[in-house]
Amino acid sequence: MANANTAGFGLIPQGTVGSTPATGGQGKYKMVAAYGVDLFQGSVVQHKVGYVKTAQAAITDKSLGVFNGIFYNASTTLKPTWANWYNQPITPANSEDLTAFVVDNPLQLFVVATDAAITQAGYGKTYGVTVTAAGSEINGQSSSTLTGGTVSDTANQWRLVRTAEDESNNDITAAYCSVIVAQNLNQYLTNAVTWQ
Repeated sequence: MANANTAGFGLIPQGTVGSTPATGGQGKYKMVAAYGVDLFQGSVVQHKVGYVKTAQAAITDKSLGVFNGIFYNASTTLKPTWANWYNQPITPANSEDLTAFVVDNPLQLFVVATDAAITQAGYGKTYGVTVTAAGSEINGQSSSTLTGGTVSDTANQWRLVRTAEDESNNDITAAYCSVIVAQNLNQYLTNAVTWQ
C-alpha cells in the first residue's frame, strides 16, 4: 500500500529521546545579513563562524538542530518582521544580523518522510537528509526527506529510530513513509564543533 504523503515536509519536532517531556523549545542564534542560501522551516542547520548556516550541504555535516524561522527589522519599512523561512538574500535595516530560531535540543526527536522504501534492517542506522535544501516559497515549509540511499552505521546526521505510527503513512516498503529520527552528529554532544 502506498503512503498518503507524496512529498517531503522537512523535520518536525515529535517528542524527545526517552519519552521525557518535549517543551518545543528553541534557541535564538545570529544569522548573517544577506546569507546566500534559502532556509526553509524544517531544514537542518549548523553553527559556523558564529552564525547559523545550512547543514544540508553534506549528509555528514554536524548539526545544531532544525530551523524554525527568522526575525529581523525590514530595511524598507523599518518594522520588526517574522518569517518562518529565510528567502535569500535578506539584508535588514542598517545591515544588522538576523535572529534565527532553531529547535536545538540535542535529544529532540523529529518526524520526517523517507524518499524511498526503508527495510526493517535499516532501523537503528544513520541517514542523511536531502542534500539540497528545498521547500515551498508560499508557506516556507521544507520539502526535505530522509535519503534511503545513504545508510551507514555511524557516519550520517540522523539515526532512524522507528516509524511514526502514522496510519496513512506507515508503509516502510514505499516512499514517503513517516519515520522518527534523532540527531546522530549533534555538534555539541559529539564535541565536534568546528569554529571556522
